[in-house]
Amino acid sequence: MTIEEELKRLEPVIQRFSSMALIGKKIVIKGKENFVKKGPNIIIGNHIGTFKDAATLFKVVPRQIFWTSNKLVFDKHDLNRLIRKHFKRHLKDFGLFLDLIFSPLKSLFTSYFAQTIKKAGAIPVDMEQKTRTAMEHCHEYLKKGRAIIALQGWGRVMKKEPNPYVHTFKRGTSILTYNLHEYEGISIPVTPVAMFGTQVPFLVPTKIKINVGEPMYITDYLGDGFTDSVERFREALEENVKSLLFDILKW
Repeated sequence: MTIEEELKRLEPVIQRFSSMALIGKKIVIKGKENFVKKGPNIIIGNHIGTFKDAATLFKVVPRQIFWTSNKLVFDKHDLNRLIRKHFKRHLKDFGLFLDLIFSPLKSLFTSYFAQTIKKAGAIPVDMEQKTRTAMEHCHEYLKKGRAIIALQGWGRVMKKEPNPYVHTFKRGTSILTYNLHEYEGISIPVTPVAMFGTQVPFLVPTKIKINVGEPMYITDYLGDGFTDSVERFREALEENVKSLLFDILKW
């Protein structure tokens, strides 16, 4: 069975889990027509709502998507600790109480999720180490015409950042698109997405606002060699997502 076939088989379950993760939330989206419907694509955006970001994109992207994900979510014990940390960070002592109350259900969820995310073709990324292996996987996925999600940030609002809702972008997406253009002759559309509202804690009602920009291409930002081109594109992607976010705040 191919990864695409496995993902299609899991689609009903993924949608149910996504709905559970977004209980109390209403999604409002602008620019949905800008999503690339087929062929290689990278969807890049801010990452402020942990699992709610993933659930939201599963709801709104009109095609199969593959994730670059923190390698900790591939292990049920590590994932359990991440969820507990999330509850504590956002809800303090009440979060720890919820974690205890939902412990049996959470144990079933983490076991299933850790197994499922592997089958669904997600790409594990070591957030503390070099990401060469993950980059190689992404390179191959894009050559096969797949759409990859590459969110930027730590899954929460970073209050000490100049823009707390848009973490400084890393160079990974720019490097991938540069190398695929230079060595494979493939021009990869990169779709910028801004999200606001996913940072609101689980079960707390709110609107999740999504703003999808037009695809961007490394070819429009080529400069004096690899380093200059990659930095130009990285900066442009970050600034575009910031602009999309500022537009959301006017809604």
